[in-house]
Order: sequence, then structure tokens, then C-alpha cells
Amino acid sequence: MQRMMAREDGERGAIAVLVALSLVLLLGFAALAVDVGMLYSEKAQVQNGSDAAALAVAQKCAANTSDPNCSTTSQIATDLANKNSNDGVGNIKSISLDLSNRKVTVTAGSRQAGGAPNAVSLFFARVLGVSTGNAVTTSSVQWGSPTAGTAPFPLAFSICQVRGYIGGAAQLLQNHGSGANPSCNYGPSGAAVDGGFGWITQDAGACGGTINLAVSEGGSTPGNSSPGNCATTLQKWADTITAGRDVVVLLPVFDAVTGTGSGAIYHLVSFAAFKVTGWKFSGNNSLPDSFHNTNSDVSKALVCTGNCRGIIGSFIKYVSLASGYSLGPVDANGTTIVRFTN
Repeated sequence: MQRMMAREDGERGAIAVLVALSLVLLLGFAALAVDVGMLYSEKAQVQNGSDAAALAVAQKCAANTSDPNCSTTSQIATDLANKNSNDGVGNIKSISLDLSNRKVTVTAGSRQAGGAPNAVSLFFARVLGVSTGNAVTTSSVQWGSPTAGTAPFPLAFSICQVRGYIGGAAQLLQNHGSGANPSCNYGPSGAAVDGGFGWITQDAGACGGTINLAVSEGGSTPGNSSPGNCATTLQKWADTITAGRDVVVLLPVFDAVTGTGSGAIYHLVSFAAFKVTGWKFSGNNSLPDSFHNTNSDVSKALVCTGNCRGIIGSFIKYVSLASGYSLGPVDANGTTIVRFTN
């Protein structure tokens, strides 16, 4: 009898040990499920903060490197790190600026209100001797003016219509007739460029065309109308403008033209940001060929009716997030692009 009781007591002790070990394992799994999940969530917040901060600093630098927020002590970076944290407390560890290569790198870490930098308090993992974790992220963004990429519409503008007009009033740019800047002397044989734009060669099956500023661009088949396969693009522009949103397109700029018509060769120098507000590309005065081109839509100086063929809008100072472009130094007459490099 005593032996049986001793054996039962031993079994109880063994079960207690197993239960204790099981609890440790269960707490370990809980730590993985809860604490690790919390760290992933924290890292996502920190990543959003470093991404937003790097983009903001790059945009400021792209617009003006003398801007106070184009610096390693940028207040806007700290503000965005805070706003992208659920508890409203972010932690910018460092901001690195490489102005010669037009690049900013922001490193951010987790931080709890009232806690040490980069530290996140853990719960179940404390049983395993781990009381805090951290989440650190790095975001790098580069800026510059595009040197190659795809123009969404087959137009190239004369630099005479761009230089001095960025941020200015709206213009009516025509592909024949009197231009807005008749003193422009970049046309064939030194003649004035009528209206300030010309048609360029499209990519096969596309409305726009691939542009490389290092390579002179050939002209397309001469004519007043836009290419037939651009109808979808024009309708989309019209729908966007009607909905109250801006249509801004990056289009190439030329400073010299040799030849005429389909034999024209444009010497390209930059991409300009053009805010489109209207157009007329055929005798048909309805969509998609014509849009916002009459007295009821625009001022008298911008009306494009009858034999007029042109595009209405303004050149703007624009920092774009567009992808698919190669970047070079910032061009005062062109647009700038910011993009992630990691």
C-alpha cells in the first residue's frame, strides 16, 4: 500500500513538471503569436513613417535645396514619423543627405510614449527573459529630372513655350497658325515654331512614345489631328478633368528642329509638366477630339474653334512620383521626379 502511494505521489510530481514545462512552451508560442505580431505591426508603422519622411524631404529638395526641410534636421520628417505611428510617437534616428547624387536616406525606429528610443515593451516574452524588442527601418529616395521614359501623348513642346512660362498663365499651343510666342526661333531653318509643339513618333500600338533625351526624336506623319489610337487617352483626360481632378502629363521639350513633317528631327532637352485643361485636334467639336475649347469654357485668348488645332493648359512646377523614368540632374525648365531606391 505504501509503495502504491509513493508511486502515485511520484506520478503527481512528474505530471506537475510536465505541466510546468508545457506552460513554458505555451507561453513561448504566445510570445511568438502576440509579441512577434506586435513587432511586425510596429515595424509596418515605422516603415510608413520612414517612407513618408524620406519622400517629403526629397520633394522639398527637388523643389529647392535651400528649403529648411531639405536638411538633416527636417521638422517635416519628424512630424510624418509621428503621424504614421498609432500612438503618435515616432523616432527619426537619422537623416542622411547626398545632394550631389540627389538622394536622401531616413532611418526610423520604434518608440513608445514615455519609453526609450527604439524599444517596444513585450508581454509574454518576458517569461523567456526578453522584455523589449525593436523595429528599425531605412528608406532611401532619389530625385532628379527625367532623361528617358515614356511620354503618354505624342507631343513635343518648343522650349520657347516653356522657358519663362512655368507656373504662368494658361496657353493655347497650336500646331499651325500663330503661336503664343512668335519670337521663338527653333523651327526648321531658323523659322518661328508655329504654336510651339510638334507631333512625335509613337511606340507601336501605343498613344505615346519612348523618349531618350540623348537621342534626337523623329517627327510623325504630318497632319492636324491627333493619332486615332489616342482616343482612349483623350477620353480619360476629359473624364478626369470633369471629375474635378488635374491631368498633368510629362512631355518632351525641344530646342531645335531640322526638316519638316515626317522628316522632322527634334533635338530634345528636357521633360516639362503640362497641366491639360482642353484641346481641339480635329474639325469634330465633340469628345474625344475636342474638349473645353470654346468661349463657354475658356477666356477669349484660349478659344480654339474653326480651323484651330491645339492643346490648352499651363506648364507647372511639378514634383512627380511617376515611375519608369531614368533620372539626371535637376533641370530648371523641366519637371522633377522622386522615387524610392530600396
